[in-house]
Amino acid sequence: MQWSRTWLPLTALALVAAASASPTRAQQAQTPGCASLPTAAELQGLLRDAASGTGISVSLGPDTDAGGIFGGSRMWGAIVNRQGQLCAVNTSTDDPTQVFPGSRAIAEAKAYTANAFSLDDFDLPTARMYTLTQPGHSLAGLNNSNPFDPRALSAPSQPGIGANQIAAGIITFGGGVPLYQDGRIVGGLGVSGDTSCADHEVAKRARDLAGLNPPDGPLSDDIVYAAVDGPSMFAHPICPNTKRNGVFLGDEAP
Repeated sequence: MQWSRTWLPLTALALVAAASASPTRAQQAQTPGCASLPTAAELQGLLRDAASGTGISVSLGPDTDAGGIFGGSRMWGAIVNRQGQLCAVNTSTDDPTQVFPGSRAIAEAKAYTANAFSLDDFDLPTARMYTLTQPGHSLAGLNNSNPFDPRALSAPSQPGIGANQIAAGIITFGGGVPLYQDGRIVGGLGVSGDTSCADHEVAKRARDLAGLNPPDGPLSDDIVYAAVDGPSMFAHPICPNTKRNGVFLGDEAP
């Protein structure tokens, strides 16, 4: 009976803690810079609509899937504020175990990276960092400069873990985009769960749906493919089943 009396209060405390971990609008308001950004529930809706192309700008292409392995339908998404603090994280699926568990940390790191290396007048998505960070190029080794905090790792069933914390991590392939409001950068969005090309497409579309595009529009920092657009310091390789703005561009070479 002694154990029972102790266990019940502890259980109640655990339930309260779990409930408070859900990143609702009220909780986000406690962290400066998060209140005006999408909540976890809103993020899930953005990811779902982005995968199918529902409601996106005409410039982003027709209502088609985002390409890749799953058409962009199995994604982790993460949003950080300008300070790099995690505001919201969620999956596009109702069952988070059906999205790669490892993609959660990648999504958070992509959001951090896109925010960390963008300014009001300089938007740099993670897709445009690929070539510069390869061996022999000017930013080789950047990935090692700010490692992901392992304390931010969590199971798929724990979406609130890490809220308001800085997970950090540097990712230099597609899927992370900076977020803007009234011409000023306010954070970053990271998406992971498919090919890096599909990740970028979903992130770009979700940002557009949320009305958080850069001042020069949703395509001002779009992904650049050397195989399609020619050599560029911002080039990214083609992925399996690559689509950009609703147009199929090809497949990664074997």
